[in-house]
Amino acid sequence: MGSAPRRWVTASLGLVADSKPRGPSKRERLVSSAAKLVHRQGIERTTLAQVAADADVPLGNVYYYFKTRDELLRAVVDARLAEVREFLAGLDSLSSPRARLGALATSWTTIADDVVDYGCPIGGLTAELVKHGGAVGERRAVLLREIVSWAEEQYRELGHSDPSTDAESLIVRIQGAALVASAFGDRDLLDREFASIEHAIEAPAP
Repeated sequence: MGSAPRRWVTASLGLVADSKPRGPSKRERLVSSAAKLVHRQGIERTTLAQVAADADVPLGNVYYYFKTRDELLRAVVDARLAEVREFLAGLDSLSSPRARLGALATSWTTIADDVVDYGCPIGGLTAELVKHGGAVGERRAVLLREIVSWAEEQYRELGHSDPSTDAESLIVRIQGAALVASAFGDRDLLDREFASIEHAIEAPAP
């Protein structure tokens, strides 16, 4: 990622480390565990009991913070959105829009093994929300829209004639590469596709 601030990379993609962090509140641990389990096994297979066990929180305490699974899912989306915004704000410190876009794309390769094993955490959560439906499902596009809107500003700064379309195309390429690499279990495919994406970012504005 070059000079991009790496400490935002994991948070930006909604990945949660397997080891339980020190110091977070019970609520934060529950949200982190829920995000990890949904990423790895989907919404429908994730129960509040599993989340409680992974977070090392008594099941009875879960209901103090979240009355239903959907309340917990809304908290997961809110947390991921905050992390994405923090990550993108960190990229804004880079000197040029090309560097920022390149750092955005590279962030997926820093967690390539997880992407190959479980898919993109952001794309996967989005797809799960689509299938889940209901009130929480209505927020299915919020994470990707945040990234697309930010990328659009970078392309606009580069002088592209249609920055909106270019931003959408970039995220489509990123998500497509993550999906196919995960389906094939192919780390090399992921690396090749992201190298191609970075090369396209470096190309002059059309």
